[in-house]
Amino acid sequence: MKYVALIIPALFFALFLYALFKKVRLYDCFTEGVKEAVPLLLSIFPYLAAMLMLSELFERSGLSAALTQALSPVFSALGIPPEISKLVLLKPFSGSGSTALLSELISAYGADSYIARCAAVAYGSSETVFYISAVYFAGSKKNLAKPVVIAIISNFISVILGCLLCKVL
Repeated sequence: MKYVALIIPALFFALFLYALFKKVRLYDCFTEGVKEAVPLLLSIFPYLAAMLMLSELFERSGLSAALTQALSPVFSALGIPPEISKLVLLKPFSGSGSTALLSELISAYGADSYIARCAAVAYGSSETVFYISAVYFAGSKKNLAKPVVIAIISNFISVILGCLLCKVL
């Protein structure tokens, strides 16, 4: 296992040696890449800021709690434990918030419990759809509704199937 940790540094070292052999000016290439990244960051920043503010407002306004409570019976009917419904709703918005929620669920119910296993599967099988959409589609002028809806539906189906597998296995 210790040798696996050396793969990335070895790749960097090999790349460095290859660049020296080819007489590439590494520092100049690096700074050119950084110069190209700054406009990209500036174009993405408003979308990321809006996404972060909206997800925080969603939580602080109480809408998240109300939606969680309203959808818990529906989730329960689909085989999703009501205890993880908040995680299912939060994951498309916030990765760090859902990580904290997953940690709370594991602490509360135990790592081997059905609820913790379902929460771990729900966490691992879904994505922060709105954050990823803000990053990938920031410069796009296309309609984003279809990809976002497809991603949300896919996340939800993966959670349902994951909880079903946790129950069966």
